[in-house]
Formats: sequence, structure tokens, C-alpha cells
Amino acid sequence: MASAFEYAPAPESRSVVDIAPSYGLFIDGEFTEAAEGKVFKTVSPSTEEVLSEIAQAGEADVDRAVKAARKAFVKWSALPGSERAKYLFRIARIIQERSRELAVLETLDNGKPIKETRDADLPLVAAHFFYYAGWADKLDHAGFGANPRPLGVAGQVIPWNFPLLMLAWKIAPALATGNTVVLKPAETTPLTALFFADICRQAGLPRGVVNILPGYGDAGAALVAHPDVDKVAFTGSTAVGKEIARTVAGSHKKVTLELGGKGANIVFDDAPIDQAVEGIVNGIFFNQGQVCCAGSRLLVQESIHDELLDSLKRRLSTLRLGDPLDKNTDIGAINSSEQLARITSLVDQGEAEGAERWSPACELPSAGYWFAPTLFTNVTQAHTVARDEIFGPVLSVLTFRTPDEAVAKANNSAYGLSAGVWSEKGSRILAVANKLRAGVVWSNTFNKFDPTSPFGGYKESGFGREGGRHGLEAYLAPSSPEGER
Repeated sequence: MASAFEYAPAPESRSVVDIAPSYGLFIDGEFTEAAEGKVFKTVSPSTEEVLSEIAQAGEADVDRAVKAARKAFVKWSALPGSERAKYLFRIARIIQERSRELAVLETLDNGKPIKETRDADLPLVAAHFFYYAGWADKLDHAGFGANPRPLGVAGQVIPWNFPLLMLAWKIAPALATGNTVVLKPAETTPLTALFFADICRQAGLPRGVVNILPGYGDAGAALVAHPDVDKVAFTGSTAVGKEIARTVAGSHKKVTLELGGKGANIVFDDAPIDQAVEGIVNGIFFNQGQVCCAGSRLLVQESIHDELLDSLKRRLSTLRLGDPLDKNTDIGAINSSEQLARITSLVDQGEAEGAERWSPACELPSAGYWFAPTLFTNVTQAHTVARDEIFGPVLSVLTFRTPDEAVAKANNSAYGLSAGVWSEKGSRILAVANKLRAGVVWSNTFNKFDPTSPFGGYKESGFGREGGRHGLEAYLAPSSPEGER
């Protein structure tokens, strides 16, 4: 869109982060080669530049890491909560001190804009460690019985869309409650997890308490299936979540699954249009729509459909797509060629089924993985773009006439992770929110997170909660009778 004011380039310097040519697995406090000697390359999505070569964990490495975590568990779980808290506070402070370095690294490896990693991801990462450090010596008062005990070794598998933030969601409560960890980051975004391993050493964390195993799905499957893992925490696709559920069924393992979503963002006719448009944009185009709780379905009351859609299109025409390291960039790169292919296929299917596609004029860079912000109108609940999780910058617009119709359409989904309600009437918001089958419902906002607030879903969006006091429960067991462990 033509503008009297153009933004000058404002790139963040890459010099603040020093990426080594290669990285090993982090097991028992040391970086080490994979048992089979395999490696893979991690690539910057915005340029397709190879950033580093990473050791690829296999089954033998998983076994080695679990044994290290089991050995460390004996002393770590015996520490008073106040002593464990000191390590967590130390980690949180180091993350704050190194936040600029970590933000640039996350943007390089993931493709999301620097203003998101700098202003959202990193502050939340540190906040989670600070928050759970505060709980470490108060577990008797968390509401899970007197003297609750840790489970043991936690096997954690995290996704590529919020690599460091998902690490914090998993590791902070696990360590606060006295568990030890073996974590597998996504193969496309291993770097911030490996830098976190260095932070653990910098903080003086005892050897084996945290182990980081970069690798592919086979490493994650081996970790989930390992007989000496007591707790499995997974964030990722619903399909993989179902495989994990089948694997652990009948075992002693405690499980939390945070899976896919198809969030409904409901806008009533009394909502402030400009504010709602900003919330819609944040709800679906934040992190290029690669968010499990993205508001990918817009349900707008029929009487304001045209007005809101015109305003939304004007706003989308001002979004800046390009270099993720530029502080003015709103839309970064898609994380991988595979994800870009999936988005493209589903969008093509939406067009073939008769939905009307619209994107603002947008020049895509020649290198890297990019997809323009996209709207679909004339969408019905039967359309693929209204049912399937696209995990990209694609919004499907549907209409409703009454609150009951809005609720029925919002709940007409296999998923149940998030929703948003926009209205000036608090009574309407509460009435609608109570009927929505979604784990998180935002009121006149979207995609707002806080470490004190639990997060999780229903139906095919998984089960269990992460964050807040509720996030402790998945890592605790009731106190055993005297003498038992």
C-alpha cells in the first residue's frame, strides 16, 4: 500500500551471537558426539543459509541421556526446594543477560521477526523460570497434598514454532519440582536449546539434571518409549500426540499433550472495530500463524461483516513482510520448506473448494520460505480451510447472526485449544465464554500469555495444563507412605 512515510531498514546485528560450525549432544553436563556419528544441518528459513551442523541423537544416545538424568535425580530431588530455586533464579537472570543474543539466534534459526523474539518470547522465557523458582520451596502449599514428590526423569519433546519458550514451559516446572530432564528440540530449530545447555553450565546446574538431544522423530519416539522415563511432555501435532498416547498407554508414565488447534475469534456487532482488527491480526499473523492457539477462524456478526472486512484488508496492506532481523518486519519466514508446502497445498485446496482467496500486494523475497498473509471469504464450515489446522498466515472468515450460532460454529471443530470474544458487554463475553469448549478464552484481546496462567486444550488439542500452579501437577506425585519412594 502506498504511504507518505516509508520505513528505512533497521536490521539487528548478527554480531551479538557467535554460532559455532558444529554442536554435539548435551549429555551429563558435556557436549558429546552422537553414538552413530550422524549429523544434520540447521538452516535459516529466511535465507536458506546453513547455520551449523548438529549431532543427531539416536536410540543409544537417548539411553545414555536417560541414565545420566536418572543418576542426577537422586541428589537433585533430595535438595531442599530453596536450593533448587537458586539454580532457577540464576538461569532466569542469565537468560535476561543474554536475551539479545538469544533473540537474534531464535530469529535466525526459526524465521520469526526479531521484534517477536525480543519483545515476547525472551521476556516470557525468563518470566517462566522466575515464576517456577518461586514455587520450588512452596510445593506443600500448591494444593497437591502435603510433601508431594517428584516423578523422576521427564522426557520432553518440543516444537519448532516457539523453541526456547516451549523449552521454558517444560523445563522450569520440571526442575522446580525436583525432576530431571531429557529434552528433544525440533530438528529445524535446535540452536537455542543448545545455547540453553551452555546457560545450564554457566549457572552451575549439576551434571545430568538437564540433557538436550537434537534429532529427528526417531529420537523423540525412543525417548517417549524409554522404560526409565516417568513423565512425557509433548507439544506438537495432533497426529504425533496420538502416537505418543498409544505408546505410553498401560505404562506408569504421566503424560501431558499440547496439540493442534483451530481457534475461533468471535467478533460481535458492538465490538470496537479498530481494536478488534488489531486483535485479529495478532491472533493469526503473529509468528506467521505458526501458533497452535492461533485465531485462524474469524466469526464475525453478519451486520458488521463488510465494515470489519474492509478495515481488516486495509490493515493487512500495511504489514511489512521481509528480513526477520529488521525491527520493522511484521511477517517473517515460514519455518521450513516442508511447512511451506503444507500451507500452499491447503490454501490451493481451499480455492478449489470455492472459497475466495485474498492477499495484499506483497513482494516475496527470492530466497527462503515465504507466504503472503491470506484471507478466505465465502467460507462454510465444510471447507477444508475452516476445519484443518493450516499452521500458517491464513485466516478463514465466517459469519453468524446470534450468539448461539456463534457458539455452535466455534465449537464445531475437532480441536478445543483457544478462542477469543470481542464485545463491549462483559455479560455477553462471560455468557459466551462459558459455552465455548476451549482451554483458553481471551476477552477483547488474543495471544496474551503469562507464566501464572494455565494453558491447554480439550478434544484433539490434547490434555493437561502447562503454566501457573496447574503446571506443577503434571510433575508431582502424592507423598508415599513412610519408607517408600
